[in-house]
Parts: sequence; C-alpha cells; structure tokens
Amino acid sequence: MPEQLKLLKLLNARLSRTITIWVFLSLVFIEILILIPSVYQYQQQLLRQLPAISSSKIAWIIETYPYSSNPELLKQLSHLHHLNPDILGGAVYRTTGELIGKFGEPPILTFSQAIQEKTLYLRQKNGDRYDVVCNVNPMNNKYVIIIRHDASDIQKETYAYILRIAGLVLIIAFFVTSTTLFILGKNVILPILKLRLDLIEAGKAIVDNKPVPRFYSKLVQRNDELGDVIATFQTMFEKIYQATLERNQAEADLRLEKDKSEKLLLNILPLAIAEKLKRNQGCIADRFEETTILFADLTDFTGISSRSSPTQIVTILNEIFSEFDRLADKYELEKIKTIGDAYMVAGGIPIPKPNHAQAIAEMALEMQQIIQKFRYHDNQLLNLRIGINTGPVVAGVIGLKKFSYDLWGDAVNIASRMESQGTPGQIQVSHTTYEKIKDSYLLEERGIILVKGKGEMRTYWLTGKQ
Repeated sequence: MPEQLKLLKLLNARLSRTITIWVFLSLVFIEILILIPSVYQYQQQLLRQLPAISSSKIAWIIETYPYSSNPELLKQLSHLHHLNPDILGGAVYRTTGELIGKFGEPPILTFSQAIQEKTLYLRQKNGDRYDVVCNVNPMNNKYVIIIRHDASDIQKETYAYILRIAGLVLIIAFFVTSTTLFILGKNVILPILKLRLDLIEAGKAIVDNKPVPRFYSKLVQRNDELGDVIATFQTMFEKIYQATLERNQAEADLRLEKDKSEKLLLNILPLAIAEKLKRNQGCIADRFEETTILFADLTDFTGISSRSSPTQIVTILNEIFSEFDRLADKYELEKIKTIGDAYMVAGGIPIPKPNHAQAIAEMALEMQQIIQKFRYHDNQLLNLRIGINTGPVVAGVIGLKKFSYDLWGDAVNIASRMESQGTPGQIQVSHTTYEKIKDSYLLEERGIILVKGKGEMRTYWLTGKQ
C-alpha cells in the first residue's frame, strides 16, 4: 500500500483521532500545570529586580548629593524618577514609624507592612504598581524608604514569557503527538484497520458463500497481544467458514430432497390438497356443487394385452397417458387416477373453475385426435371410448397410507356409465353436460338409453366445436 494512502487511512481512522486528541490535550494540560508556577516565579523574579535597582539608585543619590536635613533628603529622592522612570514616587519613615515625607506618586504600602517585608502589587487602569521597601546601606538604618514602581512592563514581559512558553508547549505537544501517532499507527492502528477490513470481507464470504478472500492480516507477523487477536481471528474464520460450507451444502441437499418430495406429492395430490395435508388438517373432504367428470377407456385393450409383453403394455400406456396428462395441465384440469387402461379427469376441483365443462369438452376432443397418432406393434389402431357428466361430488383424501385424491357421488357413477355404455371412437355426454356446452359445441342426440342403476337417460354425442 502506498505511504500516502496509509497516512490518509491513518488520519481518517477514528481511533487515530481519539489518540491524537487525548495525547495532545494531556500534554497541553501537563504543560499548563507546569507553566502556572513558572509564570509566577518569573513574575516574582522581575519584581525583585525593581527594588534592587531602586536601592542602588537611592544609594548613588545619597552618596553623590549629601543631605543635612530631611527636606533636602526628600528633595534629592524626588529626582529618582529621572534616574529610573520605573520609580514613580515613595515615602520616607523613621525607623520608629514616623513619616518624614512623601514624594512623587505616594505608595499605599504602610510602614507596618514594610517592616514585615511585605509588598503590594496593584492592577490599575493607568498601569500596574508595585510598592516595596528599599534597603539602603548609606541610610545607616535611620530611615525606611518605601518606593512605588511602575510595573506595567513587568506585565508585558510576563505575557511575552507566557506566549514563548505556550509556543514551546505547542511545538513539544505537536512533536510528541506526531511521534506517538506514527509509532502507534504503524504498530497498532494500521494492523487494526487491516483486521477490520478482513472482518468485513470475512462476513461477506460467509454470508454470500464466496471463496476465501486474501486477508491482509495474514501478512502481519507479531508476537504480542494484537498478534494473538489476528491469529485467533484467522482460526475462528476458518472454522466458521468450513461450518458454513457444510451447512450450506446440507441445506442445498435438504432443499433438493424437499423439492423432490414436493414434486412427488404434487404428482399424487393437487396443490391445494397437499397444502392442507402439510398443515395436518386430518381428514380432507370438500363438496363441490358442480363438477364435470371425464372417463376414458381404451377399447379392445384386453385383447391387445394378451398378445403383448408386460413391458410393451406399460410402455404404450405410459406414452398415451403422458399425452393426456399434458392436456390436463393445458386446460387446468385435475387428473384423478388411472385404472388399467382407463383414465379419469375432472374439472372445477379442487379449485372452482367457471368453464370446467368447456375445458373437459376441449380435452375430450383433443384426446380423440391424439389417440389416432398411436399404432400398436401390429399397426393396429387404438380407439377411445369417452364419457362425460356434470354434477355435484364430494372430493377428498381418506386413509393413513398411500394417499390419493378421489371423487364420490352419483355424478361420478353417471360419468362412468357414460363411458362404459358408449361407443368406441365416440364421446357420450349426459344431459346436464349438454346444457353446459350446447351453445359452443356440436352435439348430436343419441336418444334415451337405459343406464344401470339410474334408469332411462337422454344422452348426446359430442362431435366437435362450433
């Protein structure tokens, strides 16, 4: 990684900013704690220089201009301001405390405070003042002289000192912070940032089932606690990734088996019935007030079977009924069952369908067309006998094993009779079905026939579509 990008990432890292701020503020705080007494000491040092200079000036005046009386002493001391502009005035006392006189700007410091070696620092609008007693040897301890000094320059020099120290503090803080950031960044923060990226990539690899990414942390070799964390991460990822692969494979296998089971179940039962069974609804039985049922039977198939092997019989039946199944799907009808060479299908169940009779009629006509395409091995034609009836039924699943969806009711029995008492190659429909489809299909009246168990019934031949 280029050094510029490393530096950019380091500066953008929240951890880096936090460390930088805390180190910088800690250094500044520590330096401030050191600066406060240092500034005070520097100020006191400057203040101590004022009485020392004043004492030397007073001594020079007294030695240069001898005095014979107190007024002359005050007169000579009044010239101190010309010798040192910082001396603004003063007061002269005898050692007994008697005030001899004042000159210039009088000090506020009292005699009792002076003999106790106290000082007085005043902040005023026109400048700071500093009152202090001056010890002068030529005075032979006869007088106590209190001098008022102009301390404005002291304050300025103190501020300048603070600025110099503050600048030095900032330079030191910046240098120490930068050094700390560089060392921590190289040894701690950048490895943590790489580990964070590795965690993100590891999460994506696990969630999205992607190949193992190239981890940056693998390039880091450390013998400290951070190295232990990186090694632990790699071990943990490998275990989780392997477990995820195994789990995903198991889930894929489970989904595959579930799909197979679903397809197998849907091949046996309608979707709606299968869903009810999966919800453990127990016995499933529904009444449908109007359903159209079709029975189809291959004529003379028994004779054909006697001349064929079992494999040939099953093969031809599978081909024919597979075509019928595709027709049932095409017209959204429900295949009920096959019994030998008989095929049963119904419309309007288990989901009601308004045009169930028309759909059954369409399928019956196409079944007649499809059967013409089949020839047996001796080139013998196959024929269908089809019967259709419309009426109420009960549909459901009974029993505990080998589930099958079946229909019950007179409508089923009549549809079966329509097929069994029909003619090969013809489609016989009952009067109820006739009423449903007469406006859209070509029908010929067969007449009155005697239906077993039902007596006389009027039936029709379905010959085509109008």
